[in-house]
Amino acid sequence: MAVYRVCVTTGPYLRAGTLDNISVTLVGTCGESPKQLLDRLGRDFAPGSVQKYKVRCSAELGEVLLLRLHKERYAFFPKDSWYCSCVCVTAPDGTHSHFPCYQWIEGYCTLELRPGAAKTICQDSLPLLLDHRKRELQGRQECYRWKVYAPGFPGMIDVSSFEEMETDKKFALTKMMPRADPGDSSGNRHLPGFTMKIDFPSLMHMEPNIRYSATKTASLLFNAIPASLGMKLRGLLDRKGSWKKLDDIRNIFWCHKTVISEYVTEHWCEDPFFGYQYLNGVNPVMLHCLSSLPSKLPITNDMVAPLLGPNTCLQTELERGNLFLADYWILAEAPVHCLNDRPQYVAAPLCLLWLNPQGALVPLAIQLSQTPGPDSPIFLPTDSYWDWLLAKTWVRNSEFLVHENNTHFLCTHLLCEAFAMATLRQLPLCHPIYKLLLPHTRYTLQVNTIARATLLNPEGLVDKVTSVGRQGLLYLMSTALAHFTYTDFCLPDSVRARGVLAIPNYHYRDDGLKIWAAIESFVSEIVGYYYPSDASVQQDSELQAWVGEIFAWAFLGRESSGFPRWLCTPGELVKFLTAIIFNCSAQHAAVNSGQHDFGAWMPNTPSSMRQPPPQTKGTATLKSYLDTLPEVNITCNNLLLFWLVSQEPKDQRPLGTYPDEHFTEEAPRRSIAAFQNRLAQISREIRERNQGLELPYTYLDPPLIENSVSI
Repeated sequence: MAVYRVCVTTGPYLRAGTLDNISVTLVGTCGESPKQLLDRLGRDFAPGSVQKYKVRCSAELGEVLLLRLHKERYAFFPKDSWYCSCVCVTAPDGTHSHFPCYQWIEGYCTLELRPGAAKTICQDSLPLLLDHRKRELQGRQECYRWKVYAPGFPGMIDVSSFEEMETDKKFALTKMMPRADPGDSSGNRHLPGFTMKIDFPSLMHMEPNIRYSATKTASLLFNAIPASLGMKLRGLLDRKGSWKKLDDIRNIFWCHKTVISEYVTEHWCEDPFFGYQYLNGVNPVMLHCLSSLPSKLPITNDMVAPLLGPNTCLQTELERGNLFLADYWILAEAPVHCLNDRPQYVAAPLCLLWLNPQGALVPLAIQLSQTPGPDSPIFLPTDSYWDWLLAKTWVRNSEFLVHENNTHFLCTHLLCEAFAMATLRQLPLCHPIYKLLLPHTRYTLQVNTIARATLLNPEGLVDKVTSVGRQGLLYLMSTALAHFTYTDFCLPDSVRARGVLAIPNYHYRDDGLKIWAAIESFVSEIVGYYYPSDASVQQDSELQAWVGEIFAWAFLGRESSGFPRWLCTPGELVKFLTAIIFNCSAQHAAVNSGQHDFGAWMPNTPSSMRQPPPQTKGTATLKSYLDTLPEVNITCNNLLLFWLVSQEPKDQRPLGTYPDEHFTEEAPRRSIAAFQNRLAQISREIRERNQGLELPYTYLDPPLIENSVSI
């Protein structure tokens, strides 16, 4: 008689326990155990419990290859979900085997787990294990199916492939959405005054291991309701028409001010702060250094001589590398939309900026179209106050449109969804790259499903607050993806290609490069451990299927993008994985977390413009400026969204935090510890630097970066 000791850990989460019967079968190289019910006196699998059992076999099983968990009905209790963290098995000879699970098990089923040591397909030779890999991926591919959201978009998850949620889980999920009026069966849901249409099937059919936790759902709800109610009680969400005066905008978020939002309110109209936002605002990827002036911006020395001062000129500043361009060409053909039954307008500006001798980046000239001519004047800092402020505000509106649609939602949310999908579909749980990437996909499929159901759907929030509406969003994202490159995706390559390595006070670049290097070092150690040679990369058929699926569904098979369709060396794999992890974590934090800070003062980030771009100088006034900004209700609905997405809900896992121990070998565990230590050092450096800054840059402080796109 051989006795195996089995230790089962249930997750510590709300409702993680189960009343169902749990049995276990051990499968070894020399046979398998009888199916053994795990049953002790009292409740066995309560949240956070660690329970020990004995499994008796007639003979030793050899090396334990698989562990089967059987979840079956107990008495007359309804079926429930169980979150199993891990199972540890101790053989008669004292050998320990750790079986990571870290997933919800729903209904009545059998789940097969492998020991925690990561294995590529090349390292498996036993038919039993190869068959297990194949069956696992077949099941995942049936569950996680691709779907095309719109032409030119990255592939998305087809939620119709999931089973219906339990009723109470539907309620928990949709509670974070605006509440329905009693008797309203139209599908419209709203917080007070905050109406949107929700596609319920897309929210209800969600596999349990990608849903928000109850903690995260509740915190989203509690973030949203107080701000919405405050606006509703003051009548702001229903008020149409122009703002009467700029100071009234200060009162929108009277109880939700931050140090940065207050700074923006005080300095938003100053040229140095306008330039600062290109470096450390929410869209710090627009600037390109110029070696020559573009023909579509016919600026002359006489126009800017009073600004440049003596002893220099445009050509000199070009040669010094001090002139930069932000070009919003993508907006030139963008569709426009109506808000409050009034047409809105879009510009496609060219903004020329100068790095002055004091080290400040300041706007030098603004042209509000891509085509020069008498009807497209070049606005200058020497123009009248309102002319110049209006021109800058048009640029800030263009910043909003490009940032929200492309830099933020396309390049982090949608691409990271495609990475998550390919990882779930092509890499089994025992694969080292699956173990590496899984924490960086947490909640991404869920948050994007919610976004499509509330923001991007027809008559959703994008249609209600932006000058381009949903049709413009579809155009901007598909156009941006058609021009997106691997260079754009990789931060070190991007800052080099844009010529912005030498700009001072570019904290996004400096902090981002440090974090990139930390991720790269960590990934390099992991890859080096499991892929010792070029052949080990090339012969991993699962890895090649993974990268091929990303190329096909994220980048639509476009060769000119420069993204790999296959990988040939460990170095190529390291770079690709580093870029994925960086964009799923740090890049999303950089372009998401500051939205309330920089957008709470609406004139700094208007979501729409109600008058056409000025075609002559000398006509702007305070009244015409206020009549161009978004109306009161449009402003408030947009700022509610800024507030919600800038408040990272509870249940956070900061970058480098891996409470689920998918890696069980010592080498990768040492690499994780070294990664965490390096991130802690980067955090200390950032906080020390910020003490000397008038405006601290905190968005890439590692403890404030979420592991994944989850909000």
